[in-house]
Amino acid sequence: QVQLVESGGGLVQPGGSLRLSCAASASIFNILAMGWYRQAPGKERELVASITSGGHTNYADSVKGRFTISRVNAKSTVYLQMNSLKPEDTAVYYCYVDTGYRSWGQGTQVTVSS
Repeated sequence: QVQLVESGGGLVQPGGSLRLSCAASASIFNILAMGWYRQAPGKERELVASITSGGHTNYADSVKGRFTISRVNAKSTVYLQMNSLKPEDTAVYYCYVDTGYRSWGQGTQVTVSS
């Protein structure tokens, strides 16, 4: 099973930026897609952004124009650049990788507060 390690979360003021990273423990050669979900307290986990092996991206409406997903195939790593952060972006962010089987990271906390 693939292990994913996330980093980059933290506390930021509204309007600020964070960059999340998610790296696989070993090179993965059959990635179909990678992406990020988030879960706020009392809410269901929701898809934030995804990127396929061909580079096609998909974003939640709430983050379009503010978040950018990217990946480095050779490193089996996916990034989430988050700009113009809002308090409602506060959540635990989880990365995943699809290889025909979905593997999850452990989650990283993002808190947007003044």
